[in-house]
Amino acid sequence: MRLQHPYSGITTGLLKPITAALSIVALLAGCGSVDAKDSQQEVTSADKVVSVNITEPSNGLLPSDTSDMAGWKIVSQLYDGLVTFDAEGNETLVEAESITPNDDASEYTIALKPNLAFSNGEKITADTYAKSWSFAANAANGQVGASIFEDIQGYDELQDASGSKTAQLSGLTVVDDTTLKVKLKASNSAFLYKIGDIAFLPMPSEVIKNPKEYGQKPIGNGPYKLKAYKSGEEIILEKDDSYKGPREVKNAGIDFKVYQSLDAAYSDLLADNLDVLDAIPTSALKTYQNEKNITAVSKPGPSFSAFTISQNLKHFQGEEGKYRRQAIAHAIDRENIANAIFGGTVTPATDFLAPVIKGYDTDLDTDGVLAYDETKAEELWAKADAISPWSGTFRIAYSADGTDKEWVEAAANSIRNALGIDAESYPFATSKELRSAIQERTIDAAFKSGMQSDYPHPEGYLVQAYDSSAADGKGLNNGDYKSDEFDALIDQAAAETDLDKAVSLYRQSERVLLKDLPVIPLWYTNVTAASAKNVEVSYNYMGVPEYNTIVK
Repeated sequence: MRLQHPYSGITTGLLKPITAALSIVALLAGCGSVDAKDSQQEVTSADKVVSVNITEPSNGLLPSDTSDMAGWKIVSQLYDGLVTFDAEGNETLVEAESITPNDDASEYTIALKPNLAFSNGEKITADTYAKSWSFAANAANGQVGASIFEDIQGYDELQDASGSKTAQLSGLTVVDDTTLKVKLKASNSAFLYKIGDIAFLPMPSEVIKNPKEYGQKPIGNGPYKLKAYKSGEEIILEKDDSYKGPREVKNAGIDFKVYQSLDAAYSDLLADNLDVLDAIPTSALKTYQNEKNITAVSKPGPSFSAFTISQNLKHFQGEEGKYRRQAIAHAIDRENIANAIFGGTVTPATDFLAPVIKGYDTDLDTDGVLAYDETKAEELWAKADAISPWSGTFRIAYSADGTDKEWVEAAANSIRNALGIDAESYPFATSKELRSAIQERTIDAAFKSGMQSDYPHPEGYLVQAYDSSAADGKGLNNGDYKSDEFDALIDQAAAETDLDKAVSLYRQSERVLLKDLPVIPLWYTNVTAASAKNVEVSYNYMGVPEYNTIVK
């Protein structure tokens, strides 16, 4: 989600209030002389709808119930929040005038800009944010993004699924229409960045009262409005002419075309039936940069890829499970798969972050847990068999409408050859079906996973995916991994206001993950994308197109 290493999005002045929004350079971009050709191009682009690829979102289009990238791409265009991050991961203010922590980062004062409103005219105030966050955090409302609010006082009291749906977080105090005070349960210097997570976006009262209905027809405050939602076909956004936020819209709208496979989307791009493709199918990774009628992109990105082995999966608990997880980690030939399948567009993982994130470490794995070693894998598997003999087939689930088939089959083949067991891929027709099986805990297999955090901070990768507070359907810890040792280190890191000291603690927490292996790290994925020759597109800190700036 940020593009330069070392990570520049967090500074040693971590506890200074954020007071500057867009830079003067950004505000002045485009000023000066404009010739007739440029003027005509601007007018032409502003009248055109841009087509891009997507898969069907897993849930409705609510910020607090968004669990996949498909939903994120849509929701992030429909809503504005307090802050956003630029292409390098630097935080800038959007609806916040300032965000000021106290000395130990246990309390934050948020000042909002005046005259904010949703597209339906409803005013956005401090009370709007307080009610939106409380709705999202409240277990009675069943929002998948609930655990992101775990730091705020009163969160624990809202974790009764049969409680009042309108109960509020006690740590939020509405001082006046433009001032919100946030009291945390403990110091957390990362909260300054966490509020950039999509779950922290504001929602109007109609959405909160009837989330199921408005998940299909959301009311936002962003640069676009929903024009049409044709499930399984397309989701069309149109420019909101009433939008007064900082994101300049250079097109008339975005047509998100739903594809069942990236190969089909890539074929449409080559045939000039699609303007932007944000991920290249595995089958084309070795050749797409040589295609003359498209503009190809390949650059470092924020994506960490893995597969999760749930804590309740048979043969993967206790001491037996420890040996089997380590054996499988050793049984995967990451380097060979990276070259043979991905054509060098991925890099074998050495930690649980990504190369563009502060804290990324190539030397974390001092014991070589992630090194391909068939002999070591066999030895560890034999130790597990001595506890309880293996039975069944090891399966890795994935969605057929994504890019994972080839690598999942290669990983299963590598495991099968190294361990001499039955191992195979386990396809689901769509990412929505896979996500449902994962969320409902009915999948009964390992499954593809990974992280691409909404906010550029180590916590965004580690807490959301592995902390106990994010387990049991309350976050993205879909394997339900729970470790007191890991949680304690995460809490210590959150309380540390010196960034370098915090990073040291995050690295210690990663060493716990290397020991327990709740997921099997695989690789970091480049941003691989392409657009039609007549289309101009840039990519944000998440490696996703800046939809509002696309022109053709």
